[in-house]
Amino acid sequence: MADEPLILGIETSCDETGVGIVRGHTLLADALASSVDEHARFGGVVPEVASRAHLEAIVPTMDRALRAAGVTLADIDAIAVTSGPGLAGALLVGVAAAKGYALAAEKPVYGVNHLAAHVAVDTLEHGPLPAPAIAMLVSGGHSSLLRVDDLARGVTPLGATIDDAAGEAFDKVARLLGLPFPGGPYIDREARAGDPASIAFPRGLTAAKDLVAHRYDFSFSGLKTAVARWVEGRRRAGEPVPVADVAAAFQEAVCDVLTGKALAACREHGIDTLVIGGGVAANSRLRAMAGQRAQRYGIRVRTPRPGLCTDNGAMVAALGAHLVAAGVRPSRLDLPADSALPLTTVSV
Repeated sequence: MADEPLILGIETSCDETGVGIVRGHTLLADALASSVDEHARFGGVVPEVASRAHLEAIVPTMDRALRAAGVTLADIDAIAVTSGPGLAGALLVGVAAAKGYALAAEKPVYGVNHLAAHVAVDTLEHGPLPAPAIAMLVSGGHSSLLRVDDLARGVTPLGATIDDAAGEAFDKVARLLGLPFPGGPYIDREARAGDPASIAFPRGLTAAKDLVAHRYDFSFSGLKTAVARWVEGRRRAGEPVPVADVAAAFQEAVCDVLTGKALAACREHGIDTLVIGGGVAANSRLRAMAGQRAQRYGIRVRTPRPGLCTDNGAMVAALGAHLVAAGVRPSRLDLPADSALPLTTVSV
């Protein structure tokens, strides 16, 4: 609708510089500059490298987004920016840029939560979120289960990782297998030729004793260690490592735990909508398994297309549009970059 506010979103929490522009639930532009190739030789994201890459990319990415949407900064009604959580230096680049653009154009600014934005981006494809919904966010830094009653006012954390996040485990196992960084897409690709039942890897925090204190929590550190020991055992014995089988069995274990806990949360809370977001939500096995299992219980699974699962400016703009529509007050111009921003804080 032409009378809906035009919102610009800026995302710089990790290694992606993203600028998105939305009007209501319609995505007009999603410009992205990635520094992943600069981190690949280190086997992981280097904060200082990420921050410098954001400094170099923020203005060109902003220009590309405005051109793609066919608008100028003067046309924008509000600017949303990831205030946290994330890498402190990387966040500072985006927050400082948002403040500068907001001051120059005399626009309100909204500092938003990166994780809540991963939930909001789904509305660009599937429309408004039903209330309540369960959201599962899985990425390189986070594995969380949330109850979402009103995204503009806050979310209720149900569970989170107690050690490695799912995406972090993918990266570490990929490195064990000699696959490139980031590991998720390469594990997914190799697993298609493997047998997921070939190796019995553990499912963390799923034993009866664990479910008492960690009903909706995740743990992937033990799984990562089990894969490492299995691979090391093969190599010590002088036997080849069946990369495809290891990838498939590892991926199956991760997806089994994620979908099992997410669907349990839906059933136990009487909620029939599950939203899956974050970079790991692009994994083909997770999407297929969640859809198949959810059908048994009459639960609808909503997952954005893979390009919107990873970090991007569109998700920040989508959350900004939601906040504006809900009448939430803009942030102050002294809004901080908070690397440990809690999930319960949707906007700063």
